[in-house]
Amino acid sequence: MKWIRDEEFIRGSIPMTKFDARVLIMAILEIEHGDVLLDVGAGTGSLSIQAAMLGAEVYAIEKEHEGVVLIGQNAELFGVKINTTHGTAPADIKSIPTFNKCFIGGSSGRLEQIIDALDEKLEAGGILAASFIIPDNMVDFRRKLKGLNYSQLEARLIQSSTIDNLGLLKANNPIFIIKGKKQ
Repeated sequence: MKWIRDEEFIRGSIPMTKFDARVLIMAILEIEHGDVLLDVGAGTGSLSIQAAMLGAEVYAIEKEHEGVVLIGQNAELFGVKINTTHGTAPADIKSIPTFNKCFIGGSSGRLEQIIDALDEKLEAGGILAASFIIPDNMVDFRRKLKGLNYSQLEARLIQSSTIDNLGLLKANNPIFIIKGKKQ
């Protein structure tokens, strides 16, 4: 199994889940061989591709044409299959088969409706996780999952920096990652 570094992905102008966050999200989702993952707001597909390399069957929903193209290019580059839908959530969630793991990387202001649609398709015992850069959105997500009686609600803040070639620290944006387990 290989952990893919950021620089290995084909990139465009679409935001990408960075390495540090991606590795933690894989652990939080407890991705393993045989899982079925839905990646909502999949961007460049970095998370989807890493999950597929861990043995998950992956479905991705991405609204941007460039993102859909990048997911395809990156899937080919790493030799994995990603079932990609060029569309939006919650509308296109109904066309996805049931899944036991789900990650929300983008919600375009429809977070509550997306969670409701995902809850209908997420298997009992499944894990729903999301990342946020805005604390209020993380609080709304947690409140919604709590209202749906999800258990094992966990939240983390990732704030990492890398050292560039000159030895200077380059800070990445802090990211909140939160998960819940469906009863």
